[in-house]
Amino acid sequence: MERKSEKKPRILCLHGYRESAKIQKRLILRWPESVTGKLDLVYLDAPFPAQGKSALEGYFDPPYFEWFQSNKDFTEFYKFEECLEYIEDFMLKHGPFDGVLGFSQAAILCAAISGMQRDGMALTKVPKIKFVILISGAKFGGPSFGVPKLAANAFSSPINCPSLHFLGEKDYQKKDGEVLLKCFVDPQVIHHPKGHVIPELDDRNTEIMLGFIEKKVNNFETTRKIALSSL
Repeated sequence: MERKSEKKPRILCLHGYRESAKIQKRLILRWPESVTGKLDLVYLDAPFPAQGKSALEGYFDPPYFEWFQSNKDFTEFYKFEECLEYIEDFMLKHGPFDGVLGFSQAAILCAAISGMQRDGMALTKVPKIKFVILISGAKFGGPSFGVPKLAANAFSSPINCPSLHFLGEKDYQKKDGEVLLKCFVDPQVIHHPKGHVIPELDDRNTEIMLGFIEKKVNNFETTRKIALSSL
């Protein structure tokens, strides 16, 4: 029999606050082909039009979107359940997905998704997420953010889901990202000198990224093959 080509990990990519899938795709495709070529990347616009000015106006064209909304103190959240239902519906129609990648607001969301899915509070109709990639993330219930009701127990115990965290030296959310690290079992970290952005990958961070893909992501495919061969 002819051997089938290796299946690439399928990743749902979720953009930042008042940004878009188109913008995120342009930024991620600046990464080396040695990284992007190993992944099946799918980009999704958030469900709600931006309710105010985007920080990217003048740099990238509209439209811009938001995943959910909150008050100025980030203590009350709105349309959070609708956001999760929207993501789950997309996953059902276009999946299955192996992992999720989020930047900024979406990284906060993606960080909690594993815990919510574990507890049966979200994404109950789709397969378990196998890994998360969090760029400029933060923790619900951490230094800067309150907690939506559905995510109340997301971090009640360490999240045993392979995770790769991007921490920017000049990122205003860096401390929140460091707090988030403690919520995961054996988190991997990419440090970069930039601020609150999706950074380009230098040689060292490309190596870390490829190592994560090989050890953490592709390991699931190897485990699956071993399990099938034993049947």
